[in-house]
Amino acid sequence: MVQHVEWFIDIPESVKVTIDGAKVIVEGQKGKLERDFHLKNLKMEKLENDTVVRVSMPHAYKKEKAMIGTIHSHLKNMIKGVSEGFEYKMKIIYAHFPMNVKVVDKQLVISNFLGEKSPRKANFFGNVTVKVSGEIVTVNGINIEEVGQTAANIENATRVKKRDPRVFQDGIYLFERDGVPI
Repeated sequence: MVQHVEWFIDIPESVKVTIDGAKVIVEGQKGKLERDFHLKNLKMEKLENDTVVRVSMPHAYKKEKAMIGTIHSHLKNMIKGVSEGFEYKMKIIYAHFPMNVKVVDKQLVISNFLGEKSPRKANFFGNVTVKVSGEIVTVNGINIEEVGQTAANIENATRVKKRDPRVFQDGIYLFERDGVPI
């Protein structure tokens, strides 16, 4: 069934949104993000003295309607990222061998994980900052996808292999996302 779909996004005063066809540039106090949204018949425009962005499609089928919702979420995350930023907190947990975790260039180096001789490494994705303080690893950035991928890389680097995961639960695990416990 074909429907007309519209989503509205409020723009805070501290954020500037520029729309050039399918390209959207969002600037705020934390930085600048830009993204291309190529979708046939997609209309993005600013309304009411540049305080609201309208994302619409006049004749949308089910999959196109879902894509409009996804684009709406991406724009909201871009606005939140440049105004507030995103922060993921991870906890270092070990029962068998104490891990040594440190930041070297654009990598997190995990030494002595389960007594292994060679260190494991997790790459940072994009422009994120990673800090290690005690047993807490903090990942900060303005792009939610980069922050989430970096946290996933860190968690994946400490995946237990060739052992029973019910017994060996050592690793670095995400426990808080933007102040909300998981």
